[in-house]
Amino acid sequence: MPQIKDITSYLESIAPLNLQESYDNAGLIVGEPDTKITGVLTSLDCTEEIVLEAKRRGCNLVVAHHPIVFRGLKRFNGSNYVERTVIRAIKEDVAIYAIHTNLDNVRLRGVNEKISQRLGLENLHLLAPKTEDGSVGSGMIGELPTALSEADFLTLLRDRMLTGVIKHTQKLGKKVKKVALCGGAGGFLLQAAKAAGAQAFVTSDYKYHEFFDADGDLLLCDIGHYESEQFTTELLAELLSKKFSTFAVLCTELNTNPVRYF
Repeated sequence: MPQIKDITSYLESIAPLNLQESYDNAGLIVGEPDTKITGVLTSLDCTEEIVLEAKRRGCNLVVAHHPIVFRGLKRFNGSNYVERTVIRAIKEDVAIYAIHTNLDNVRLRGVNEKISQRLGLENLHLLAPKTEDGSVGSGMIGELPTALSEADFLTLLRDRMLTGVIKHTQKLGKKVKKVALCGGAGGFLLQAAKAAGAQAFVTSDYKYHEFFDADGDLLLCDIGHYESEQFTTELLAELLSKKFSTFAVLCTELNTNPVRYF
């Protein structure tokens, strides 16, 4: 029976921990590497409800994109959702592993490739490569099979990314063929998207004044943080299911998005 360390070693062969950003906390957060696996539950976030779902569905490991612990915890008295989640995981004997910006930063089988596939983009390459071979970096850029009007592109984006709301800058009356994107908060890549000649840039977490930075050069689309990364849950399950067949790999059935729309 595989152990937790077998799962983590495999995931880290795809997205090594040294590729995570300095502020991040990817890796095994709760649990012991030598624990035998009964099942894995994949999710975007790890909350107390996710831990309980894992327990209920016979999984003793949660593989999440977002780390539940970003900063050091000085107390474990259940005063906030982070502490409650860690306490619950320990009580229920459920391990928690996070694979965050290291999975964002890989060209192959990473978060941004998954988004690109959802949108049907071709000729993919990293928007801001960090290595000469283009295997590590931020964001992604590719081309639609056929150029679309901005209205048709926004419809495609809404339908493929399962979001009912897209905040975007003024339409420019141009066709959209080349699309840049970044899962999560990708505003730092706007200039790279412009330099690459993108007609549209898809990301999330834009503030009001930051929309002005598009400056008429492209169509800036904010689809929401959860919405941009939600298919990472599916990605993780696909990766693990192809490698391991002796235990169940399940996607969460819960929506962990803390944002609601009225």
